[in-house]
Amino acid sequence: MKKNEVPQDKSNLETANIKDMYYAVDENGEYTTELSTGWSPKTIALDNAIKDIEERTEIARQKVLNNSTSPIEYYMELHKMDIGILASYVGIWTWRVKRHFKPSVFKKLNAKTIQKYADVFDVSVEQLRHIDK
Repeated sequence: MKKNEVPQDKSNLETANIKDMYYAVDENGEYTTELSTGWSPKTIALDNAIKDIEERTEIARQKVLNNSTSPIEYYMELHKMDIGILASYVGIWTWRVKRHFKPSVFKKLNAKTIQKYADVFDVSVEQLRHIDK
């Protein structure tokens, strides 16, 4: 693609002043780099991914409020993690993290384990125990 053809479509990343670097051919036929504010297909895919994350986070929040899961699941979704990543950050087996999703198990967690989760999510223990309604 030529340097003047590098896409400059509107993007959500534009407001964060994030730009992609593309390789393009300049006027002399030499390869060079050019910054792009966005490309429509990429913007659509990114918007869809963000909406999906927001929906999963809201579903997890509702499950916490309905007492069908623990706040750990909510914060995991909020921080765009999966169980494997969370387990590795906390240093706990994956099956135990899944078990901690049960509200009855979560309420019995010791202070050290709760603190590990709070540290990973960068929240206080109190915030971890009670999400905002």
